[in-house]
This record gives sequence, C-alpha cells and structure tokens, in this order.
Amino acid sequence: MDPVLTKVENIAFMAALIAYLLSAALYFVYAVSKRLWASKAAYAVMLAAFVLQTVSIAARGIHAGRLPLTNQYEFASAFAWGIALCFLIFVRKYRFDVLGTFIAPVIFLIIGYASMQSREIHELMPALQSSWLGFHVSMAIVGYGAFGVAFGVALAYLVRDTFPGSLKGIPEEKTLDLIIYRAVALGFLFLTLCMITGAIWAKRAWGSYWSWDPKETWSLITWLIYAIFLHLRLRKGMTGRKAAVFAVIGFLCVIFTYVGVNTLIAGLHSYK
Repeated sequence: MDPVLTKVENIAFMAALIAYLLSAALYFVYAVSKRLWASKAAYAVMLAAFVLQTVSIAARGIHAGRLPLTNQYEFASAFAWGIALCFLIFVRKYRFDVLGTFIAPVIFLIIGYASMQSREIHELMPALQSSWLGFHVSMAIVGYGAFGVAFGVALAYLVRDTFPGSLKGIPEEKTLDLIIYRAVALGFLFLTLCMITGAIWAKRAWGSYWSWDPKETWSLITWLIYAIFLHLRLRKGMTGRKAAVFAVIGFLCVIFTYVGVNTLIAGLHSYK
C-alpha cells in the first residue's frame, strides 16, 4: 500500500463528493431564483468536482497498477464521472444551465453510493487481466453518462410540461426534445460498442460470445429499450412527453443493470 497515493485518492474523492453536493445546491438556487451568479458558481464547482474526481481515479489507478474499473466502488465512481463529463459537454454546447438542477443530484447520489463501498484493492481474477477491460468498461462509462444526461433533460421536459413556469431557465420543449434524442443516440452508440467489445472479451475469457449472464441479459434489455426509442423517433416521429418518458425508463434500466444486478443477482459480472 502506498500511503501517499491512498491519501490523495481519499482526500480528492471526499472533496469531489462535497463539491457535487454544493453544485447541486447552487443549481437549485439558480433554478428558483434565476440568479446568474448561482449558475456560474454551480458550473465552476461542478468542474472543480470533476477535476478532483479525476485526480482520485488517477491516483487509485496508479496505486493499483491497473485501470480502476473492476469493483463496486471503482465503477460507481467512474459512472458518476462519466455523467459529469457528458453533462459538462452538453451544458456548454446548449447553454442549458438549469440542467444541473436535474443532473447534479444524480451524480451526487451515485458518487455517494460509491463512498459506501469497500475501497480495498484486490488482485484481478485471470478473466479480468485483459486489455479489453479498458475498451469495454470505458464504452459503458461514456454510454451510461450520455444516458444520464438524457434522463436529466427528460425530467426537465416533464417538469416543464406538467408544471409550466415552475422552474426558470428551462428551454422550449423542441430544444429539450432534440437534446434528449442526441444524448440517447450518443449513449446508444457507446452501449453498442460496449456490448461488442464485451462479447469479444467473453469469447477470449470464457470461450463464448454470449452466456446469458444476468448483466448481459439486462444490458441487452437496456439496449433494446433505447433501440426502440430510436426506431420510434426516426420511423414514427415520436417526440415530446412520450420520448421523455422513454428516456426516464431507459435510465432506470441502466441503474438496475448496474446496482440491481450487482446487488440482487449473482453472475460473472457481479462487482464486489
């Protein structure tokens, strides 16, 4: 154990956790008051939290001598990091500051979940000692992050549609619908790559491309939900409230695929 790297990891992680909570609070202040300073402060704190979490993940990776993506704590932290990354990109591109009101709490809850998991570093089992680990899990992180953004925008859409004028700064419904579609399309691309690289890795590790492991099965269910979303969007012109509800359901499946399957159902992909 390297005490210096462990200390850096822990301090940066806890600082990021607090910063994400502060960012969520500031975004809420902005949503109800429309004070520009709150929006700028919230974004700056979110960016600082992202940098701190990046330092924490990097310190753990150096300490472990591998990519820190193999247990509950590591993947939950990376999951939150991926959502924060996609959020920072989307909010910058679309100038949709109030999105943080819906996304920041999600990031905080996921990293909060990570904080309750064991941080012990264990030697990887032989099946995980593969260069495919980085490709496979990285695709999942970006895909889940994009789906998280789609979820947040969908919530914003539903709030605007159900309670008009309840929150300030929410864009018009057409803009929200477009962001949901683009976030889902991005997430779907990376989830597809995640499943392809996972199948190749499984073939090399266990001799079969697909074994109907619980994580594989729920990943397929999640993929199908988003595939139906894109089909209905492109072929049937599905937009508006129905699309927002679809995006919410899809992300709930993402959460169950990670937390629910790992907690309730034993399998080859269960994180410890």
